[in-house]
Amino acid sequence: MPSTFDSKLFLKTVSSSPGVYRMYDDEGTVIYVGKAKDLKKRLTSYFRANLPNVKTQALVSHIANIDVTVTHSETDALILENDYIKQYMPRYNVLLRDDKSYPYILLSDHKHPRLSYHRGPKRDKGTYFGPYPNGGAVRESLHLLQKIFPIRQCDDLYYKSRSRPCLQYQIGRCSAPCVNKVSDDEYAVQVKLASLFLKGKDLQVMTELVSKMEASALALEYEQAASYRDQIAALRRVAEQQEVSNTSGDMDVIGAYYASGVACFHLLFIRDGKIFGSRSYYPSVPAKTELDEVLSAFMIQFYLNSDSQRTVPKEILLSHSFDDLPELERAIQTALEKKVEIKTSVRSERANFLRLAVTNATNAVNTRLSHKNTVEQRFLLLEEALEVSTLIQRMECFDISHTMGESTVASCVVFNREGPSKADYRRYNINGITPGDDYAAMKQAITRRFDKIDKSGKIPDVLFIDGGTGQLRIAQKIVDEKFVDIDKTPMLIGVAKGEGRKPGLETLTHGENEQSFTISADSGALHLIQHIRDESHRFAITGHRNKRQKTRNTSTLESIAGVGPKRRKALLQYLGGIQEVKGASVAELAKVPGISLEMAQTIHDSLRG
Repeated sequence: MPSTFDSKLFLKTVSSSPGVYRMYDDEGTVIYVGKAKDLKKRLTSYFRANLPNVKTQALVSHIANIDVTVTHSETDALILENDYIKQYMPRYNVLLRDDKSYPYILLSDHKHPRLSYHRGPKRDKGTYFGPYPNGGAVRESLHLLQKIFPIRQCDDLYYKSRSRPCLQYQIGRCSAPCVNKVSDDEYAVQVKLASLFLKGKDLQVMTELVSKMEASALALEYEQAASYRDQIAALRRVAEQQEVSNTSGDMDVIGAYYASGVACFHLLFIRDGKIFGSRSYYPSVPAKTELDEVLSAFMIQFYLNSDSQRTVPKEILLSHSFDDLPELERAIQTALEKKVEIKTSVRSERANFLRLAVTNATNAVNTRLSHKNTVEQRFLLLEEALEVSTLIQRMECFDISHTMGESTVASCVVFNREGPSKADYRRYNINGITPGDDYAAMKQAITRRFDKIDKSGKIPDVLFIDGGTGQLRIAQKIVDEKFVDIDKTPMLIGVAKGEGRKPGLETLTHGENEQSFTISADSGALHLIQHIRDESHRFAITGHRNKRQKTRNTSTLESIAGVGPKRRKALLQYLGGIQEVKGASVAELAKVPGISLEMAQTIHDSLRG
């Protein structure tokens, strides 16, 4: 639909100052956020007679209103632009969806400190090391530390309940401070060495261990000396594996690659001359976006994201330059209040790091494009196998999971033309049915999915039901009822496992006429169906296990309104356990301190259903 926005009237009032502009569509939704050194000049460029960029043409055709905010400088505009992008997530902006916080290693502040994985706000007392690029890097580091320094990594509840050493002590990966197998002073020494190691001071740790080994040998404590010797050997092996650079200091190395609408930024985190870790980012890029805009948007959103809790080094190496780079550098320095230098032209070892990052980014994009093409090909084969005349844009698959009727969970997974759309996945906790009744569970899940559906909702083109004819028949009945006033109705297909549950022998059934058919085992269409079926099964069973574990770890008293931790504790201590509480009369419950007669009646009735 062509834009009805009066650009000439609007441009007459626009200032030539630096600032930020927000473009709205006719529904009042922000569709683009931009910044400019000269607002009038930049906004005028959008309304020229011949726009060369296809993306800009599409953007301008949807503009219904523009809102302008003047700033003191271009640097302030850059920072404000990032805040607006994060707030509105406009569809025509390049978006970096990096909402996960970075993980840390926590060395707790206990009598016998514990090393553990930490993500999120720093509420626990202790020393935090990091942030690490991803959770895998933290777990790998913790596993490595366990081999070198015998410091406990068990949680506090497990630590306090020990009466004898656990397996970690038997295999030499913990010194068992829980049962006093090591003195407090010796444990403190190992904690200090681990702390120095995490700070990157490998040489200092090595020196201290050598001196301790020599002192133990002179004191004729040969077993202790041998223990230090083994620690030194393990530390030396680690140092040899990690020593990949003669370059000192900290830096981020960013390799970028952009092709066929897919962009990847591969980051190498260099700390103290070593590759601390790496991570790939795939920003959401609108069609026909120029490389300069992709680079600028990524750098702004990545380095001005205060929520990520990551540290920014003084030196950043970037594989490509772009027009706003000097301004971005000043904006980062202003926002972080520290000197940061962004380099795009480097030599020797730094150039090798950049080449490595670009190679990883290029391989990642090529892999994604190959996967994208494979998924597209499978969709085409599925359309042919199902004999549909229109494109299949959205598929959903339902599955039920429970253990002998306990903690029943239904899953709904969604695939589009690019593969799994995990943001659209849903789980349904099934309640109020006979335990183990899969038909009733499927009926409840499908009903809840389409309960308030209308023509503007997300309607799947194909709906797969993981199960036999009975479940498919129930699902088809509900769909017929819910879609009676809607033109578009999903095609239902039942997926029944073959003989021996072997992949490739699945029987498919049309929900409308219940006619069965099969697809060749080597067909990409069947592989796509297997993929969505297996994904729905994985998602359902994960939800079921979590629910089952939560149920088993929850006291029946916790579900009673008005019974908090203090009253639960009083009930259990006074009566002697949960079974005694369940068997107690109202009068006996009322004798517990803090339990009134009315509360005793509530507890009595709740425990008896």
